[in-house]
Amino acid sequence: MTEVRTVHSADLGADELKAVRMLLDAAFEDDFAETDWDHTLGGMHALVREDGELIGHGSVVQRRLLLGGRAVRTGYVEGVAVRPDRRGQGHGAAVMTALERVVRSAYDLGALSAAEGAAGFYRARGWQLWQGRTCVLAPTGIERTPEDDGSTYVLPVGAVPDLHGVLVCDWRDGDVW
Repeated sequence: MTEVRTVHSADLGADELKAVRMLLDAAFEDDFAETDWDHTLGGMHALVREDGELIGHGSVVQRRLLLGGRAVRTGYVEGVAVRPDRRGQGHGAAVMTALERVVRSAYDLGALSAAEGAAGFYRARGWQLWQGRTCVLAPTGIERTPEDDGSTYVLPVGAVPDLHGVLVCDWRDGDVW
């Protein structure tokens, strides 16, 4: 039996956190840095279990993105993964359905940086490619992040923003997007 549970980071026990980290390490082939892990925590998690075993995960954390001259409360999706031997069976969609519910009910915008090869999955769910420039509000001011152009997606909750404008994320260690 497959179960999808949403839970805040604060309510995950040590064993659950360890299982999530192990899943992410396996799914990203040990290319999931400590800063990536840090970005995954502090918000709502969607956990997919089958017969009690964790097979899927994703989280949504709050960030502030600058868009059209204003700071937009954004649900930023992190750490979406399905156990490699369980992919292609709808578990990623179950994770995203739970996370999109959180985004639509609590934020003005959803955003994520799509891993290589995952863009079609997000587009099919209604996420839209940000076609303008991406930047970060760094400690020294606004800096371009051209390496993130073409991999940043948004999920409008209300009005659709100008997808050709400039999108600026808040600063954080590691990958800023």
